[in-house]
This record gives sequence, structure tokens and C-alpha cells, in this order.
Amino acid sequence: MNKIKIPKNRLRKLQTFTLGQKPYELQNINSDKINNKIIDLCSNDYFGLSRDNDVIKASYKTSLSEGLGSGSSRFITGSRPIHKLLETHLEGWLKKEKVLLFPSGFQANIAAVQGLANRSSIVIADKFIHNSLLVGVKATGSKLVRFAHNDLKDLENKILKFKVTQNSILIIVESLYSMEGSIAPLKAIVEICKKYNVELLVDEAHALGILGPDGKGLSFDLSDDITMITGTFGKSFGSGGAFIACNSQIGEYLIQTSGAFRYTTALSPALAAGALKSLQIIKSNKTWGINLLSASKKWKKEIVRNISFPVRGDCQILSIITGQEEQTILLQKHLEKNGFLAIAIRPPTVPENESRIRLTIRRDLNLGILKEFTSVLKAFK
Repeated sequence: MNKIKIPKNRLRKLQTFTLGQKPYELQNINSDKINNKIIDLCSNDYFGLSRDNDVIKASYKTSLSEGLGSGSSRFITGSRPIHKLLETHLEGWLKKEKVLLFPSGFQANIAAVQGLANRSSIVIADKFIHNSLLVGVKATGSKLVRFAHNDLKDLENKILKFKVTQNSILIIVESLYSMEGSIAPLKAIVEICKKYNVELLVDEAHALGILGPDGKGLSFDLSDDITMITGTFGKSFGSGGAFIACNSQIGEYLIQTSGAFRYTTALSPALAAGALKSLQIIKSNKTWGINLLSASKKWKKEIVRNISFPVRGDCQILSIITGQEEQTILLQKHLEKNGFLAIAIRPPTVPENESRIRLTIRRDLNLGILKEFTSVLKAFK
């Protein structure tokens, strides 16, 4: 234990929140302020479905009949009717032969990489892929190669360099990157993968429900040429857990061999029921994603007008690039003091000198909040 060293200049503090009365409000229960209400600008609950009454009722009803937790893995007594029902509905929605549920997105991504790569594989991944995917690569023992973010030429050059080795090659990208808010040129990436006959894994966590036809993700129109996609229920769906979608052969292979699937307590029936109800709501509200993207453009335009820092993001994820960690923390504190929760994102989550305030725009944030927020931003010195 004496060898453990914590970098003191990058200590993170856990804060505890409960819900406020308004859909975009939180209350910091650790605060000593009389009015500790704060506007949440960093949750991934893009549609506010975690607070939706119908979603909560569906979850509660299933808890009464199936229990709160599943009690064991899917191979023992953990498989419940709600699991199969959710998997079947997702298969139909995404037009994929097989969907498998996992307790978390982190776990699903590890399982996805392990299902497609091994010690003799070459994994070529975008520089900005999520940590869970990197952990998955490390667990396989594969050789990891990074290509410059969304750089098609660099991707192709990396494939050409390693194609001569005769090792299997797996490409890993996200459709919408969680820190940059940037969209992958997925159609072009698919064409490159087809050209060189290499496998492709796409993480759709932040895109599902918002991007693509009717919110089905950017992979949907290209799904026949994508080996596997992963998605989560903890963002647009407002629930918890995740899934892998693939063809039936790979799905069966995962069922029989994936430790991340076999040796874990199955997803809570309550969370699965909540995710299924959210899926039904998203299907019935096909303009939600379009409207959110439109609102996000307004937010970006107004923020750019009121602050000198660069602002990145093509969709509902916006990043104010402050650069230095100290200044980023000061901006976070300034925002909190004025009633807005927007967390400072620092290395190692982002590259050195790329610290930022990451904002997530949600459908329950009105233009009045935008006006107030930009006024607070403008006052930052």
C-alpha cells in the first residue's frame, strides 16, 4: 500500500446530489448554502427520461413482480422475461439479429472488444475512444495502434502498415465522441473497412435516441457493414445498463465465451423495464432528437458570442476549451457560485493543455436558462 501515490494536483471531489423540483434542477446536499439548488448542465440524461413518470412506473411495476435485482447471472437464475423482451425490441428497432444486455456500458465495451480481438489481433482505434474500450483492448493482449481523431487518411495508412502482417485487424470508433462532441465520418470509415476487409466496432452510446434516422444511431443505415455496435441505457434512455448488437453468430459466440456476460449478475429487471419504456417513448417522439440538435446549435452560437475560449461540439455535447487546469477549475467554481453545475474535465480524461468545461444540452433546458448562463459566462474574468 505504501507504493500507492495519488497525484495531489488532480484530486477529484465526490459531490452528492438529490433531485430538485424542476426537471433540470439538482440539490447539492453537501452545500452549506441556504439555497443549494443548481441547474444541471452536465448530465447525460438528454431527454429527461430518468424522471419520466411512465418510465418510473414501468420500473416499479417490474420490481414488484420480478424483484429489484436479478440475483445471479443470466446462466443461473438471472434471465427474466423483461430481459428477452428488451433484447427483442432492440433487435427489431436496430435491425440487428442479436442483442445482448449488460449491467453497464463499461462492461459491454470490454466484452465487445474481447469478442472481436485476441492476442494475435491488431486493434486500430481513434485517438479519442472511451477508456472502457481501451481497457477491453488491454484485456485481450492485442497490439493497440491509435489513429488521429477522425483522420481517414491516417486510418487507412495504419491499416496498410499492418495489413501485411496477416494478423486480424479490428477498427474501433465512436459515432459521437463523449468529450469532443464530434461526429465520426462513419460512412467513409465503413468504406475503408470494406476495402481492406477488416472488422469494425462502433460505440453508439451518446448518439442513440438523437442521431440517425428516428434516433437509431449513425450506424443504422450502415449496420450490414458494421461488425458490432454497443449502446447504453444510461444516457438518452434515462435508465441503466447497456447492450451489444451484432449478427446471430457473433451473439452466440459471446453467450458461450464472454466472461463479461457469463460471470456477472444480470441487469436489474427494473432497469431493463425502464429502458424498454424509454425505447417506446423515443419511438413515439421521433422529433425529439432533431429538436435537441437545433437547440444545441443555438446554445453553441450564444456561448461563442459571450466567451473568448474556443467551443467544440457538433451536437448536444459542447466543450468550452479553457486549456489550463487551474483556469478550468476557476470557471467551474464561478458557474457553481452562480447556480450552474458544469464540471471541469481535466487530464488524463482529456489531453494535456486541453482542459475544458463540458456541457450537455437536454430537451428540458429552455432559452431562458441559456440567456442566464451566457450572462454568467460573460462575467467570468
